[in-house]
Amino acid sequence: MSLTVSPLNPAEALFRHTIPAGEPYLFEVKKGQTVRLHDLEGNQAIDTLFYNADEPRERYDPQRTLRRQGNAYLTTGSVLYSNLGNPLLTITADTCGRHDTLGGACSQESNTVRYDQDKRYMHSCRDNFLCASLHDGRLQKRDIGANINFFMNVPVTPEGGLTFADGISAPGKYVELLAHGNVIVLISNCPQLNNPCNGWNPTPAEVLVWG
Repeated sequence: MSLTVSPLNPAEALFRHTIPAGEPYLFEVKKGQTVRLHDLEGNQAIDTLFYNADEPRERYDPQRTLRRQGNAYLTTGSVLYSNLGNPLLTITADTCGRHDTLGGACSQESNTVRYDQDKRYMHSCRDNFLCASLHDGRLQKRDIGANINFFMNVPVTPEGGLTFADGISAPGKYVELLAHGNVIVLISNCPQLNNPCNGWNPTPAEVLVWG
C-alpha cells in the first residue's frame, strides 16, 4: 500500500464533472494530461475501463498489467498496460492505497448468481458500460472487458478465493493517473446495493483533468 498526495490544485483543473450515484460516464483524456478519480463521500466503487482513443481496439489488459508489476492490486507507480503491451496510464498519486483488479463488474448474470433471481433486473455496471459505449459510438459490446474497481476492497483469501469487504476508502480520497497517449475513460459509478463495496449506499463521484 503506497499513499501519495498530489500537488495538483482542484481550482486549476481544466475540467471537472460529478458523476451521479450509480451512473455511467465516458470522456477522453489527452496525452500528458492527468485525471483524478475522486471518491466524494467515501466507500464508493468506481468501475473503470481504458482504451486508446486513436485505436479503441487497444485497451487496458489486466493480465499484462498484473504480470508486469507482480501484484494483484494497483497503487502509486502502477503502470496500466494495453493488450498490445503499451503503457496507457501510470498512477501518479493515490490517497486510498490500493485498488481492485479481480472483482470484475456487476452484471445481470452475476447479480442473479450471487444474490437472488429477483436481483436480475437491478441496475449494473455492465449495463452502464454498454449504455455509455454504444451512445459514444466508438466502442461496441465486444470491447467491454475486465475492468479496474477503483476504491473497491476485494481481499484474496488464503484458499485463493475472493471476498467483497467493506471499502478502505473514505470521503475525499482520490487516485490520479497520467495518460501516455490519448485515452478513452469509461466509468460506471457502481450502482451495486447487494454487497458492501459501496457501503450499501451508492454515492456520487467526481472526475478532474489537468494538463
